[in-house]
Amino acid sequence: MTEIIAEHIAAFAAHAHIWGLLLIFVFMTVESSFIPFPSEVVMIPAGFLAFRGELLTGNFWMDAALAVLSGTAGSLAGAYVNYYLALHLGRRALYKYGKYFFLSEKTLARAEQFFRDYGDIGTFVCRLLPGIRQLVSLPAGFARMNLRRFTIFTAAGAGIWVVILTAAGAWLGHLSRDLGYVELVRKGQLMVSENYIWILAGLAVVTIAYFAVHRRVMRTAVQAE
Repeated sequence: MTEIIAEHIAAFAAHAHIWGLLLIFVFMTVESSFIPFPSEVVMIPAGFLAFRGELLTGNFWMDAALAVLSGTAGSLAGAYVNYYLALHLGRRALYKYGKYFFLSEKTLARAEQFFRDYGDIGTFVCRLLPGIRQLVSLPAGFARMNLRRFTIFTAAGAGIWVVILTAAGAWLGHLSRDLGYVELVRKGQLMVSENYIWILAGLAVVTIAYFAVHRRVMRTAVQAE
């Protein structure tokens, strides 16, 4: 599926120097909503084009930073779509009609269980996990999670994922300046998957640290009462 989508949007790369940042934002908004769409076909080529000086400014560091900001903003916008969809439609309606929006009961139940297990930080952790990355925004909406905390955790997780994919694309641009769009995406996906253990290790450290600090804060608050 990823390769099919990559083939269809490859034509947009020709206009990256003009519309690149807007396209990144739009596609990442779609990716972060309930519509199945792989972020790899957007951010890996963005990093590649930034390295080759084919985005907005022609300066790698500037274009890479702008691509990351656009991708993160798009991810956050898509997460808001899911959050408010769940908030206003409610759990019962989405479980009943979600299949018409690519949301099966099994998928919704999995996202809900993850949110119950990890709470607010689950919105951060899930942004780096395949298959559930976009959908954790739905149980956050069901639970009426504080919008400020939702924004912070979602932006942090999405931002890290966007940086990883952009860096993979830039590294491939460093290794070779002549790659087709589909081959570029495939190589970038392989690079990320081969090093995914380090992403998981980092998530484990962050999660443990969060719960340790949270427990200490709560204990101090109780003692102060």
